Amino acid sequence: MARNYRELVLAGVAVLALAPAALAAPGEEPHPIPTLSQGLMTSISAVVVFSICAAVLLTVVWPKILKGLKDREGKILESIEAAEAAQQQAKIQLEQYNQALASARAEAQRMLEAAKVQQQKEAAEMRERAQAEAQALVEKAKRDIDAARKQALQEIYTQGATLATTVAAKVLQREVQGGDTQRMVDDALTTLAGSRN
Repeated sequence: MARNYRELVLAGVAVLALAPAALAAPGEEPHPIPTLSQGLMTSISAVVVFSICAAVLLTVVWPKILKGLKDREGKILESIEAAEAAQQQAKIQLEQYNQALASARAEAQRMLEAAKVQQQKEAAEMRERAQAEAQALVEKAKRDIDAARKQALQEIYTQGATLATTVAAKVLQREVQGGDTQRMVDDALTTLAGSRN
């Protein structure tokens, strides 16, 4: 069908090209400036060719152009709608990301606070254990000192009793004179000092 229109347009152009020669009277040469009859024929043929071209353009070409423009407009509108939807989706994802980020920050802060509380609790427990151990060591040292003191007193009493017995035995073996008493005390102190070392 498009071929038929093309042939029709070519025929109209040929008619226009040959019209001045065809309109000249037989034996007359066509003038470069057309006469009134030639100009009228040229005008009529131009209007006919224009009308044919306009009809072909309006019936065949223009609907295709309109269809192409409408298709392009539809694609542009779809692209705009897709871009708006993508922008809306990006806004939603950005809000979700910001919410997730805020949530993660809050969770991290909560974890830091919990770790701080746990650390303080453990430090307090360690301090209490250290104090309890120190108190236990002090009590043990007191008991050890008390036991050592009791043992030393016991040894002093034992040595004192042994010494008193020894002195009494020596006294009983001889009669004590004034100077003997002092000498016995000195001997007892010397013996006591010797047993300490």
